Amino acid sequence: MSKALVIIKSMGIGDLSILISSIHAISKKIARPVTVLAQKNTRAHTILKHDPHIEEVIELDEKEIKSFFSIIRKIKPKRFDQSYIYSDSIRLYLISKLSGIKENFHYKFFSKSGKNFFKTAKEFTEKILDTKIDSQSKIYCNNNDIIEAKKKYNMTNSTKNIVCGISASGPTKRWDINNYIKLFENLNSKFQCKFFLAGGTNDEDLIKKVTNSSIGNRCTSFSKMKIGETIPIISACQYYIGNDTGWGHIASGLNLKSLFLFMDSPPSAYGVYSKNISIIVPDGETVESCGHNTRGKNKISANKVLRKSLELIN
Repeated sequence: MSKALVIIKSMGIGDLSILISSIHAISKKIARPVTVLAQKNTRAHTILKHDPHIEEVIELDEKEIKSFFSIIRKIKPKRFDQSYIYSDSIRLYLISKLSGIKENFHYKFFSKSGKNFFKTAKEFTEKILDTKIDSQSKIYCNNNDIIEAKKKYNMTNSTKNIVCGISASGPTKRWDINNYIKLFENLNSKFQCKFFLAGGTNDEDLIKKVTNSSIGNRCTSFSKMKIGETIPIISACQYYIGNDTGWGHIASGLNLKSLFLFMDSPPSAYGVYSKNISIIVPDGETVESCGHNTRGKNKISANKVLRKSLELIN
């Protein structure tokens, strides 16, 4: 029975979420849990904490990532038989080889640049494993933690519990906060809603605008919480509505019906992998044409998002 290491170069929570289905496929193929090597920015240790397909998560901080031999010292004693490297990095391949791993599967060197992140990962995994995989990622959460979250925040089946992705990795990916406030007001006028504002400490100004508005008493902020605290709350919700963020990918992985607004990133790479995700792109764009440098945050109308949100909830 092979002992496998999955190496993830990407830094984002969304990237990790997309790769979870491939990680699960590898675990099933070798009939044992795998170890994942990832950067701390992915929050892999927290997101994969309850995953039965994961034996261990090795997280690297910024200093360790830059140290060739520091990484080798972490993985060589574990005596892996195989590595699956989700990157075309020669450096990561050499680290794997010098760690004593005999079978090393990796992207073709110098070939990944400009390619679709989701499709590249899926095709690589299917080729190596010689099988089709289900691209729908699944994030596991402790059931007792979900029960506690429902009690703490009084989340009932009669309430529409919605995770709201108002943050983003940059301003060009963030729909105007005033649009979100109007959206929440409209939704709450039609349903009894609870809104969970998915944002961090850098989003305090945005969050304050919402909590100081007429809808503020229906809102709970994630900004002071750790990722691990938010996962049971997200799992207890039914819907995600918001920007293309790591929060949204976590929500999709927890099986929430999700509506993503893509304004300056490619939905063909970060949206189509999940059956749970519905996509909105700027006017004049398609799922295929929308991408980095689209700059379409002002080309998504409030009426369009409201209509799609009502379709999602109904």
